[in-house]
Amino acid sequence: MTRRIGIFAHSTNPRGGVVHAMQLAEALWDRGEDVTLLAPAPAGATFFRTPRCPALPIPAAPVCESGTAAMVAQRIREIARFLSASGAPRFDIHHAQDPITANALADLADDGRIGGFLRTVHHLDSFADPRLAAWQERGFRAADALCCVSRLWQERLAGLTGREPTLVGNGVDQQRFSPVGDRHDGRLRERLRLPAGPVLLALGGIEARKNTLAILQAFLRLRIDLPDAHLLVAGGATLLEHGATRAAFGETLRAANAETAVTLAGIVPDEEMPALYRLADMLVSPSLAEGFGLVPLEAMACGRPAIVSAIAPFTEHLGPDECLWADPTDTGSIADAMRIALDPATAQRLSAQGPAVAARFNWDAVARRHLDLYGGFTPPPRREALLDA
Repeated sequence: MTRRIGIFAHSTNPRGGVVHAMQLAEALWDRGEDVTLLAPAPAGATFFRTPRCPALPIPAAPVCESGTAAMVAQRIREIARFLSASGAPRFDIHHAQDPITANALADLADDGRIGGFLRTVHHLDSFADPRLAAWQERGFRAADALCCVSRLWQERLAGLTGREPTLVGNGVDQQRFSPVGDRHDGRLRERLRLPAGPVLLALGGIEARKNTLAILQAFLRLRIDLPDAHLLVAGGATLLEHGATRAAFGETLRAANAETAVTLAGIVPDEEMPALYRLADMLVSPSLAEGFGLVPLEAMACGRPAIVSAIAPFTEHLGPDECLWADPTDTGSIADAMRIALDPATAQRLSAQGPAVAARFNWDAVARRHLDLYGGFTPPPRREALLDA
């Protein structure tokens, strides 16, 4: 009998973990698996793009109380209630990609409604709110099997839990992300009204973890020598609060009188993402913390140089000459990498080799690793210590 697989994401927005969940579900579907992608979605909301596999939004009501913790608590209840209802889909494999869906599945397992679940930990955050911290910890401790996308988090989870998470990796869809332009390229540049000078792209919105403030500071140093350079910041779909970072970004921009040198594009439609990479002269991604770092690989697949942090997990899967390295804590280092990326010979070399680097990471290989994991998955008897964690 065909096993039924449920892949659970915390949102329908284009964040790294959600992208991973969708691409994994599609790759499993392409291999003939009975898989469904699920995520909470407010009324009228859909996934950031239509997946090739079956997808099911879990009804999510507006949150009446303020604060991230209130939203998380409500989403956990909604997911558990949805899966407990009469006529709800039933799965043989429940695979959570985040703490919110993991806590909902843990509640169902505690009630005996499912036999257990798997959890992929992309990265862990630091939360001042003890409720968010507790949900994050329960989200991996209550799982019956753990996966990670990088050795960095595999080792950290092993140290925290005494268990050995499975390394599943990540991939890039090179049918979508390619140096070959399409009808979106010219239209997107025109809509964003980008100037003729060099365009530096930063993705992920304005967030502390994405190091967006340091990117801006490095960019302002670059503009001393290249006043026609332009910074394009895109993305920013998130469930967390980033008001302080956004305020500091705005204050720095105003103090430098450089508002016209920066475009805040917000969320770009998914079908335009390859064009977004192609219209930039480089990707600037010196993150302070990542689970894996899909964005640099997508930029490389589109033939664009990528600036990344000289820390794990980037150092795990990128070679010394495959990108431009920067110290994420040093704006001078980031600015130097920006200058090097604009050197014609360097840009040509990195652009030419980028697609071959990205080709090392494909979703079918990721799907095969998951199928090996699912084939050997037998939920152990649930332990009271895990339930109370």
